[in-house]
Amino acid sequence: MAAEDGKKQLLHLVFGGELKQLGGTEFRDLDALDIVGIYPDYQSARTAWKAKAQASVDNAHMRYFVVHLHRLLDPDSKAAG
Repeated sequence: MAAEDGKKQLLHLVFGGELKQLGGTEFRDLDALDIVGIYPDYQSARTAWKAKAQASVDNAHMRYFVVHLHRLLDPDSKAAG
């Protein structure tokens, strides 16, 4: 699974939504989740995550997450990120 530049793709998903409780990870409304996108590396995913997190700073219950999809797709891989 190599990208055009020869580097291995390390896919990351960025998504978020309103949590039921501060500090928890259970979402208030699954139908309202914001799927930001899938990114080819951690750095670009982090950039997207940061933008969304900063844009929702006024809502304390809103949280965005970065999921390391490459770890789910290939759990035996030793790839970092």
